[in-house]
Amino acid sequence: MARKMKTYQTSLGFFDQAIAAPSMKAALEAWGADSNLFHQGAARESDDPDVVAATMAKPGVVLKRPVGSTGPFREHAELPAKLGVGGKPKKDPRKPEGRKPKKDAARPVDEVAERKAALAYERERKSREREQAKEEAARQKERERRQQAIDKAQAALDRAEAEHSDRAAAIRAEAEALEKRSQAEEARWGKEKERLATALKRARG
Repeated sequence: MARKMKTYQTSLGFFDQAIAAPSMKAALEAWGADSNLFHQGAARESDDPDVVAATMAKPGVVLKRPVGSTGPFREHAELPAKLGVGGKPKKDPRKPEGRKPKKDAARPVDEVAERKAALAYERERKSREREQAKEEAARQKERERRQQAIDKAQAALDRAEAEHSDRAAAIRAEAEALEKRSQAEEARWGKEKERLATALKRARG
């Protein structure tokens, strides 16, 4: 059975945000909040008839408007036209602080509309989950591609190091063999030179 939809509202960054969702938890997830904004007093359930109508028309979709403004909520909102010191939006002086919409002005939402809104929310939630899964799959594929490139480069380096070690060892072995041959030649020549010098001395008398 589809759960009853409610409208929740908060302010994040440069925007007021509103959404029709079945629970506060679902609203927080859709907003991408990493803490409970409701417990902090930064979010609330809204009974503003205009906000309720806008969110129920697009359940599960985060609607926005420039923070501090009184305009309608839209799926794509522009940044506030007036920014104060430090890039913070200025509050609209025409909007009285703490003013809440009259509850008796709220438009009733019939059960059929609620069911339609709940079903639309589920479709939006599943679409969002599919999109997130697709993005995660793409990120995983990119991680795997990068890891394959790293493994390939590492394997090439390992092969080159092994080949270098083998060549260096062969060169050292050749050098040692040449050194032994050189020493043997020096010893042989020493003896031969001494023998020939003795023969030369005898020949001279």
